[in-house]
Amino acid sequence: MLRLLLVGPEGEITIAKVDIAALLALVAALISGVGDVIRQRSAQEITDEEVGHVELLRMSLGDTRWWLGGVAAVASAALQAVALGLGSVVLVQALQVTALLFALPVYAWMTKQGLTRRQWGWAILLAVAVAFFVAVGEPAAGYQRASLQTWAVVAVVIGPAMMFCVLGARIWSGPVAAVLLAAVSAASWALFAVLTKAIVDVLDGGVWALLRTPELYAWLLVAALGTVFQQSSFRTGSLTASLPTMTVTEPLVASLLGVTVLGESLDADGPELVVLVVAVAVVVVATTALARGEAATMAACEEASAAGGEVARRPHAPPSEVGSPVLTGVTS
Repeated sequence: MLRLLLVGPEGEITIAKVDIAALLALVAALISGVGDVIRQRSAQEITDEEVGHVELLRMSLGDTRWWLGGVAAVASAALQAVALGLGSVVLVQALQVTALLFALPVYAWMTKQGLTRRQWGWAILLAVAVAFFVAVGEPAAGYQRASLQTWAVVAVVIGPAMMFCVLGARIWSGPVAAVLLAAVSAASWALFAVLTKAIVDVLDGGVWALLRTPELYAWLLVAALGTVFQQSSFRTGSLTASLPTMTVTEPLVASLLGVTVLGESLDADGPELVVLVVAVAVVVVATTALARGEAATMAACEEASAAGGEVARRPHAPPSEVGSPVLTGVTS
Protein backbone atom coordinates (compact mmCIF):
# COMPACT_ATOMS: atom_id res chain seq x y z
CA MET A 1 0.00 0.00 0.00
CA LEU A 2 1.34 3.45 -0.97
CA ARG A 3 1.96 5.73 1.98
CA LEU A 4 2.97 9.33 2.65
CA LEU A 5 5.53 10.17 5.31
CA LEU A 6 5.04 13.31 7.40
CA VAL A 7 7.61 14.57 9.87
CA GLY A 8 6.21 16.39 12.88
CA PRO A 9 7.46 17.46 16.31
CA GLU A 10 6.59 14.03 17.70
CA GLY A 11 8.53 12.25 14.97
CA GLU A 12 7.48 10.50 11.78
CA ILE A 13 3.80 9.98 10.97
CA THR A 14 2.88 7.57 8.19
CA ILE A 15 -0.41 8.11 6.37
CA ALA A 16 -1.69 5.79 3.67
CA LYS A 17 -2.46 7.49 0.36
CA VAL A 18 -5.77 5.66 0.25
CA ASP A 19 -6.74 7.34 3.54
CA ILE A 20 -5.96 10.77 2.08
CA ALA A 21 -7.94 9.85 -1.05
CA ALA A 22 -10.90 8.83 1.11
CA LEU A 23 -10.76 12.09 3.10
CA LEU A 24 -10.58 14.21 -0.06
CA ALA A 25 -13.45 12.23 -1.60
CA LEU A 26 -15.62 12.93 1.46
CA VAL A 27 -14.85 16.66 1.35
CA ALA A 28 -15.62 16.63 -2.39
CA ALA A 29 -18.92 14.89 -1.63
CA LEU A 30 -19.78 17.59 0.92
CA ILE A 31 -19.15 20.38 -1.58
CA SER A 32 -20.95 18.46 -4.32
CA GLY A 33 -24.01 17.94 -2.12
CA VAL A 34 -24.31 21.67 -1.44
CA GLY A 35 -23.74 22.51 -5.11
CA ASP A 36 -26.36 20.00 -6.24
CA VAL A 37 -29.01 21.63 -4.09
CA ILE A 38 -28.19 25.06 -5.50
CA ARG A 39 -28.24 23.85 -9.11
CA GLN A 40 -31.49 21.94 -8.61
CA ARG A 41 -33.26 25.04 -7.32
CA SER A 42 -31.83 27.06 -10.19
CA ALA A 43 -33.00 24.56 -12.81
CA GLN A 44 -36.51 24.43 -11.37
CA GLU A 45 -36.96 28.20 -11.01
CA ILE A 46 -35.08 29.61 -14.01
CA THR A 47 -38.16 29.58 -16.29
CA ASP A 48 -41.71 28.27 -16.55
CA GLU A 49 -41.42 27.72 -20.31
CA GLU A 50 -40.47 24.55 -22.16
CA VAL A 51 -36.98 25.11 -23.61
CA GLY A 52 -34.31 22.98 -25.26
CA HIS A 53 -31.14 21.66 -23.60
CA VAL A 54 -28.82 24.33 -25.01
CA GLU A 55 -31.31 27.17 -24.42
CA LEU A 56 -31.77 26.09 -20.81
CA LEU A 57 -28.00 26.19 -20.31
CA ARG A 58 -27.86 29.66 -21.91
CA MET A 59 -30.56 30.94 -19.57
CA SER A 60 -28.83 29.35 -16.58
CA LEU A 61 -25.66 31.32 -17.35
CA GLY A 62 -27.51 34.46 -16.25
CA ASP A 63 -28.53 32.96 -12.90
CA THR A 64 -26.23 33.70 -9.95
CA ARG A 65 -27.30 30.51 -8.20
CA TRP A 66 -26.22 28.45 -11.20
CA TRP A 67 -22.77 30.02 -11.03
CA LEU A 68 -22.53 29.33 -7.29
CA GLY A 69 -23.45 25.72 -7.95
CA GLY A 70 -20.93 25.68 -10.79
CA VAL A 71 -18.13 26.91 -8.52
CA ALA A 72 -19.02 24.18 -6.04
CA ALA A 73 -18.96 21.62 -8.87
CA VAL A 74 -15.51 22.77 -10.00
CA ALA A 75 -14.14 22.68 -6.45
CA SER A 76 -15.61 19.22 -5.94
CA ALA A 77 -14.19 17.99 -9.26
CA ALA A 78 -10.74 19.34 -8.34
CA LEU A 79 -10.75 17.51 -5.02
CA GLN A 80 -12.01 14.35 -6.73
CA ALA A 81 -9.16 14.63 -9.26
CA VAL A 82 -6.59 14.68 -6.47
CA ALA A 83 -8.37 11.80 -4.73
CA LEU A 84 -8.44 9.80 -7.97
CA GLY A 85 -4.71 10.39 -8.36
CA LEU A 86 -4.16 8.76 -4.96
CA GLY A 87 -6.89 6.10 -4.89
CA SER A 88 -9.19 4.07 -7.10
CA VAL A 89 -12.29 5.14 -9.02
CA VAL A 90 -14.32 2.57 -7.08
CA LEU A 91 -13.26 4.06 -3.73
CA VAL A 92 -13.86 7.68 -4.71
CA GLN A 93 -17.22 6.95 -6.34
CA ALA A 94 -18.40 4.87 -3.38
CA LEU A 95 -17.73 7.80 -1.07
CA GLN A 96 -19.23 10.26 -3.55
CA VAL A 97 -22.62 8.68 -2.80
CA THR A 98 -22.45 10.40 0.58
CA ALA A 99 -23.04 13.72 -1.23
CA LEU A 100 -26.72 12.92 -0.80
CA LEU A 101 -26.24 12.72 2.98
CA PHE A 102 -24.85 16.25 2.94
CA ALA A 103 -27.45 17.57 0.50
CA LEU A 104 -30.39 16.46 2.64
CA PRO A 105 -29.69 18.63 5.72
CA VAL A 106 -28.67 21.57 3.50
CA TYR A 107 -31.98 21.46 1.65
CA ALA A 108 -33.87 20.93 4.90
CA TRP A 109 -32.21 24.07 6.27
CA MET A 110 -32.96 26.08 3.12
CA THR A 111 -36.63 25.07 3.11
CA LYS A 112 -37.04 25.28 6.92
CA GLN A 113 -38.20 21.65 7.02
CA GLY A 114 -36.72 19.00 9.29
CA LEU A 115 -35.81 15.51 8.16
CA THR A 116 -38.31 12.74 8.87
CA ARG A 117 -37.49 9.64 10.89
CA ARG A 118 -37.59 7.59 7.70
CA GLN A 119 -35.01 9.87 6.07
CA TRP A 120 -32.76 9.63 9.12
CA GLY A 121 -33.10 5.86 9.05
CA TRP A 122 -32.18 5.58 5.37
CA ALA A 123 -29.31 8.04 5.86
CA ILE A 124 -27.81 6.00 8.71
CA LEU A 125 -28.27 2.79 6.72
CA LEU A 126 -26.55 4.32 3.70
CA ALA A 127 -23.61 5.57 5.76
CA VAL A 128 -23.14 2.15 7.37
CA ALA A 129 -23.39 0.33 4.03
CA VAL A 130 -20.79 2.61 2.41
CA ALA A 131 -18.47 2.12 5.39
CA PHE A 132 -18.82 -1.68 5.09
CA PHE A 133 -18.19 -1.55 1.34
CA VAL A 134 -14.97 0.45 1.74
CA ALA A 135 -13.71 -1.48 4.78
CA VAL A 136 -14.50 -4.98 3.50
CA GLY A 137 -13.88 -4.47 -0.20
CA GLU A 138 -10.69 -2.39 0.18
CA PRO A 139 -10.90 -1.03 -3.39
CA ALA A 140 -7.45 -1.15 -4.98
CA ALA A 141 -6.30 1.10 -7.81
CA GLY A 142 -5.35 -0.34 -11.19
CA TYR A 143 -3.96 1.51 -14.21
CA GLN A 144 -3.95 5.28 -14.48
CA ARG A 145 -4.78 5.14 -18.19
CA ALA A 146 -6.42 2.67 -20.56
CA SER A 147 -5.40 1.98 -24.16
CA LEU A 148 -7.12 3.69 -27.07
CA GLN A 149 -8.42 0.27 -28.18
CA THR A 150 -10.13 -0.16 -24.81
CA TRP A 151 -11.70 3.27 -25.03
CA ALA A 152 -12.89 2.48 -28.56
CA VAL A 153 -14.80 -0.51 -27.18
CA VAL A 154 -16.27 1.66 -24.42
CA ALA A 155 -17.36 4.25 -27.01
CA VAL A 156 -19.04 1.58 -29.13
CA VAL A 157 -21.00 0.32 -26.12
CA ILE A 158 -21.86 3.55 -24.28
CA GLY A 159 -22.19 5.94 -27.24
CA PRO A 160 -25.25 4.32 -28.88
CA ALA A 161 -26.86 3.76 -25.48
CA MET A 162 -26.58 7.47 -24.63
CA MET A 163 -27.93 8.46 -28.05
CA PHE A 164 -30.89 6.12 -27.57
CA CYS A 165 -31.63 7.77 -24.21
CA VAL A 166 -31.54 11.27 -25.74
CA LEU A 167 -33.81 10.24 -28.61
CA GLY A 168 -36.10 8.43 -26.17
CA ALA A 169 -36.42 11.59 -24.09
CA ARG A 170 -37.72 13.39 -27.19
CA ILE A 171 -40.27 10.66 -27.88
CA TRP A 172 -41.51 10.11 -24.33
CA SER A 173 -42.22 12.77 -21.73
CA GLY A 174 -42.60 13.06 -17.98
CA PRO A 175 -40.78 10.65 -15.65
CA VAL A 176 -39.52 8.44 -18.50
CA ALA A 177 -37.78 11.38 -20.20
CA ALA A 178 -36.37 12.53 -16.85
CA VAL A 179 -34.89 9.08 -16.17
CA LEU A 180 -33.36 8.84 -19.66
CA LEU A 181 -31.74 12.27 -19.49
CA ALA A 182 -30.52 11.61 -15.94
CA ALA A 183 -28.92 8.36 -17.15
CA VAL A 184 -27.07 10.26 -19.91
CA SER A 185 -25.82 12.83 -17.40
CA ALA A 186 -24.77 10.14 -14.92
CA ALA A 187 -22.93 8.13 -17.58
CA SER A 188 -21.16 11.30 -18.71
CA TRP A 189 -19.96 12.11 -15.20
CA ALA A 190 -18.92 8.48 -14.69
CA LEU A 191 -16.74 8.71 -17.80
CA PHE A 192 -15.45 12.05 -16.53
CA ALA A 193 -14.27 10.41 -13.29
CA VAL A 194 -12.43 7.60 -15.09
CA LEU A 195 -10.83 9.96 -17.62
CA THR A 196 -9.72 12.22 -14.77
CA LYS A 197 -7.16 9.61 -13.71
CA ALA A 198 -5.50 9.90 -17.13
CA ILE A 199 -5.49 13.71 -16.90
CA VAL A 200 -3.86 13.60 -13.47
CA ASP A 201 -1.29 11.09 -14.75
CA VAL A 202 0.06 13.42 -17.46
CA LEU A 203 -0.05 16.71 -15.52
CA ASP A 204 3.58 16.34 -14.44
CA GLY A 205 4.61 16.47 -18.10
CA GLY A 206 3.40 20.03 -18.49
CA VAL A 207 0.87 21.76 -20.72
CA TRP A 208 2.20 20.32 -23.98
CA ALA A 209 1.96 16.76 -22.68
CA LEU A 210 -1.60 17.47 -21.55
CA LEU A 211 -2.61 18.90 -24.93
CA ARG A 212 -1.24 15.79 -26.66
CA THR A 213 -3.34 13.52 -24.46
CA PRO A 214 -6.42 12.17 -26.33
CA GLU A 215 -8.29 11.69 -23.07
CA LEU A 216 -8.28 15.47 -22.49
CA TYR A 217 -10.73 16.14 -25.31
CA ALA A 218 -13.02 13.28 -24.36
CA TRP A 219 -12.84 14.58 -20.77
CA LEU A 220 -13.98 18.05 -21.83
CA LEU A 221 -16.74 16.60 -24.03
CA VAL A 222 -18.28 14.40 -21.33
CA ALA A 223 -18.08 17.28 -18.82
CA ALA A 224 -20.13 19.45 -21.20
CA LEU A 225 -22.61 16.62 -21.83
CA GLY A 226 -22.94 15.93 -18.11
CA THR A 227 -23.67 19.59 -17.36
CA VAL A 228 -26.20 20.07 -20.17
CA PHE A 229 -28.17 16.89 -19.55
CA GLN A 230 -28.07 17.23 -15.78
CA GLN A 231 -29.76 20.61 -16.04
CA SER A 232 -32.25 19.24 -18.57
CA SER A 233 -33.10 16.21 -16.44
CA PHE A 234 -33.92 18.46 -13.50
CA ARG A 235 -36.34 20.36 -15.74
CA THR A 236 -38.00 17.32 -17.35
CA GLY A 237 -40.70 15.51 -15.42
CA SER A 238 -40.49 14.90 -11.70
CA LEU A 239 -37.32 15.13 -9.64
CA THR A 240 -38.42 11.89 -7.96
CA ALA A 241 -37.47 10.23 -11.25
CA SER A 242 -34.32 12.11 -12.28
CA LEU A 243 -32.53 12.58 -8.96
CA PRO A 244 -32.51 8.90 -7.83
CA THR A 245 -31.47 7.78 -11.32
CA MET A 246 -28.56 10.18 -11.43
CA THR A 247 -27.44 9.51 -7.87
CA VAL A 248 -27.38 5.72 -8.27
CA THR A 249 -26.25 5.38 -11.90
CA GLU A 250 -23.10 7.51 -11.76
CA PRO A 251 -21.19 5.54 -9.08
CA LEU A 252 -22.35 2.20 -10.52
CA VAL A 253 -21.20 3.02 -14.06
CA ALA A 254 -17.97 4.63 -12.85
CA SER A 255 -17.13 1.64 -10.64
CA LEU A 256 -17.87 -0.77 -13.49
CA LEU A 257 -15.58 1.22 -15.77
CA GLY A 258 -12.91 1.35 -13.09
CA VAL A 259 -12.89 -2.46 -12.87
CA THR A 260 -13.23 -3.26 -16.58
CA VAL A 261 -11.22 -0.40 -18.11
CA LEU A 262 -8.59 0.40 -15.47
CA GLY A 263 -8.25 -3.05 -13.91
CA GLU A 264 -9.24 -2.00 -10.39
CA SER A 265 -10.15 -4.71 -7.89
CA LEU A 266 -11.92 -5.48 -4.64
CA ASP A 267 -10.20 -7.64 -2.04
CA ALA A 268 -13.12 -9.85 -1.01
CA ASP A 269 -13.97 -13.54 -1.32
CA GLY A 270 -16.13 -16.10 0.49
CA PRO A 271 -18.18 -14.54 3.32
CA GLU A 272 -16.64 -11.14 2.65
CA LEU A 273 -17.95 -11.23 -0.92
CA VAL A 274 -21.47 -11.86 0.41
CA VAL A 275 -21.14 -8.89 2.77
CA LEU A 276 -19.90 -6.80 -0.15
CA VAL A 277 -22.86 -7.72 -2.36
CA VAL A 278 -25.30 -6.97 0.46
CA ALA A 279 -23.59 -3.63 1.11
CA VAL A 280 -23.90 -2.65 -2.56
CA ALA A 281 -27.58 -3.63 -2.61
CA VAL A 282 -28.26 -1.59 0.54
CA VAL A 283 -26.41 1.42 -0.92
CA VAL A 284 -28.54 1.28 -4.08
CA VAL A 285 -31.83 0.91 -2.17
CA ALA A 286 -31.01 3.52 0.50
CA THR A 287 -29.70 6.00 -2.06
CA THR A 288 -32.82 5.60 -4.18
CA ALA A 289 -35.10 6.04 -1.18
CA LEU A 290 -33.27 9.14 0.05
CA ALA A 291 -33.12 10.69 -3.42
CA ARG A 292 -36.84 10.10 -3.95
CA GLY A 293 -37.60 11.60 -0.54
CA GLU A 294 -35.48 14.67 -1.24
CA ALA A 295 -37.02 15.12 -4.68
CA ALA A 296 -40.55 14.77 -3.29
CA THR A 297 -39.81 17.44 -0.69
CA MET A 298 -38.41 19.73 -3.35
CA ALA A 299 -41.45 19.19 -5.57
CA ALA A 300 -43.81 19.92 -2.66
CA CYS A 301 -41.98 23.16 -1.89
CA GLU A 302 -42.04 24.20 -5.54
CA GLU A 303 -45.79 23.55 -5.75
CA ALA A 304 -46.40 25.44 -2.52
CA SER A 305 -44.33 28.38 -3.74
CA ALA A 306 -46.13 28.45 -7.10
CA ALA A 307 -49.55 28.21 -5.44
CA GLY A 308 -48.70 30.96 -3.01
CA GLY A 309 -47.44 33.21 -5.79
CA GLU A 310 -50.57 32.64 -7.86
CA VAL A 311 -52.88 33.48 -4.98
CA ALA A 312 -50.83 36.52 -4.01
CA ARG A 313 -51.32 37.92 -7.52
CA ARG A 314 -55.14 37.78 -7.21
CA PRO A 315 -56.73 41.14 -6.30
CA HIS A 316 -58.38 41.39 -2.89
CA ALA A 317 -57.76 37.72 -1.99
CA PRO A 318 -59.19 36.75 1.42
CA PRO A 319 -56.52 35.98 4.08
CA SER A 320 -57.60 32.33 4.36
CA GLU A 321 -57.27 31.88 0.61
CA VAL A 322 -53.75 33.31 0.61
CA GLY A 323 -52.46 31.10 3.42
CA SER A 324 -54.01 27.74 2.77
CA PRO A 325 -52.23 26.64 -0.44
CA VAL A 326 -48.80 27.17 1.11
CA LEU A 327 -49.62 25.23 4.22
CA THR A 328 -51.15 22.41 2.20
CA GLY A 329 -48.10 22.15 -0.05
CA VAL A 330 -45.66 22.03 2.82
CA THR A 331 -47.47 19.41 4.85
CA SER A 332 -48.32 17.05 1.98
